[in-house]
Amino acid sequence: MKQQWEVVIGLETHTQLRTKSKIFSGASIAFGAEPNVQACAVDLALPGTLPVLNQEAVLHAIRFGLAIGAHIAPVSVFARKNYFYPDLPKGYQISQMDLPIVIGGGLDIEVDGIKKHIQLTRAHLEEDAGKSLHLNYEGLHGEKSSGIDLNRAGTPLLEIVTEPVMRSAAEAVAYAKKLHALVMWIGICDGNMQEGSFRCDANVSVRPIGQEAFGTRCEIKNLNSFKFLEEAILFEVRRQIELIEDGGKVKQETRLYDSEKQETRSMRSKEDAQDYRYFPDPDLLPVRITEPMIAEIRSLLPVLPEQLRHEWQTSYGLNDYDARQLVQSKDIADYFTAFLKLIPAEWAKPAANLMTGEFASALNREAQDASAAPVRPEHLAELLKFIQDGTISNKMAKDIVTTLWERGAQSTLPILGVVQALIEEQGLRQISDVGAISILIDQVLQDNLKSVEEFRNGKEKAFNALVGQIMKASKGKANPAQVNQILKDKLTS
Repeated sequence: MKQQWEVVIGLETHTQLRTKSKIFSGASIAFGAEPNVQACAVDLALPGTLPVLNQEAVLHAIRFGLAIGAHIAPVSVFARKNYFYPDLPKGYQISQMDLPIVIGGGLDIEVDGIKKHIQLTRAHLEEDAGKSLHLNYEGLHGEKSSGIDLNRAGTPLLEIVTEPVMRSAAEAVAYAKKLHALVMWIGICDGNMQEGSFRCDANVSVRPIGQEAFGTRCEIKNLNSFKFLEEAILFEVRRQIELIEDGGKVKQETRLYDSEKQETRSMRSKEDAQDYRYFPDPDLLPVRITEPMIAEIRSLLPVLPEQLRHEWQTSYGLNDYDARQLVQSKDIADYFTAFLKLIPAEWAKPAANLMTGEFASALNREAQDASAAPVRPEHLAELLKFIQDGTISNKMAKDIVTTLWERGAQSTLPILGVVQALIEEQGLRQISDVGAISILIDQVLQDNLKSVEEFRNGKEKAFNALVGQIMKASKGKANPAQVNQILKDKLTS
């Protein structure tokens, strides 16, 4: 019988904190500047310079710890992680080892309908290194060379580490997406994966099912998309299993993922903590966090996605799917919250349908944040009023949202009355007069006797064909619910 294998995954996520300056200097962290123009004397490790801790980075770390239900350490200490690399001018990275600022906590994920709690080990503050550039550089004699850009050196990071509790690439991706959404929700990270603001290292190993001891792990570095994270883990799992089954042994090492070849490749042997010779940084005092400080930050935390989802389900009767869709990002949740304040509570479900339908499609199409959308909550509230009183159909409402979006992108839309004006302008009022609909139906039945006969002979599709003809005859303006009811009455009488 062939050996069955279990996958073991832990993630380390480097989250760039949303501060204006670096963690130990006043240099800017703005993305896209010319190489080395945002590297000051501290970042370059010039003699005589001393680091000064950025308080905002500490507050962001506390904010994150509270959001995941973690313990905030009353005292945390910065340490020097010693290693040599060209883009690390000091010869060490300032990080945290024995006493991190955030301890424990966790996030809940759901994969294929199965819920799972992902336990976190820690989250600690550290500085980023610079960047080595290997393309199109030449040395003094024309030889191939690498360039060093130290703009990123000293950028504040919160490294978030899980326990090795994930058992599939799907679970790892679900966790990474949940974490990504959370750090943006609470405002500590912009979440831009293309710019490196959120990147994952995946520790992957395999072991025979039933074995308690972990297998030898490999770390896949700097995965900056959910797609690459999944592909890299799936490849690495296959590689390790095939290697072991062929009689080989997995070496503990750091690997990189090649997205073009869709494979991982060896980068260097994996160091253990003792190899870095950690020791407390003598230039930085311990960070002391008081209970009043924690209480103040807790009071400023926004309502978290899970709490908001539960509130909407219990108070407004939204189903689980709609509620989840509406808390995927804070800008959408804030928009829907504003929308709810403008309508009766019993309209919450159709309001959710409007938000998750054409409005969400337009957001995705235009790649826009809901807070910057030209169609405002007041527009949707006015639109929903006309849907609810039968003036327009849901199909008409979708067309109106599209038109509003197009016009709003060119000029500022007025807040009130614009929807009503558009309905009148385009003649979109729904036909709800029973007599008028009945006359339309009689004409369609007379013109489609074959479909009438097919329906009466048990062909249900013929009914839909007749409805289509009626809607066509009314130019889409007939009230669909009334059309269905009157047509059914006429066919069965």
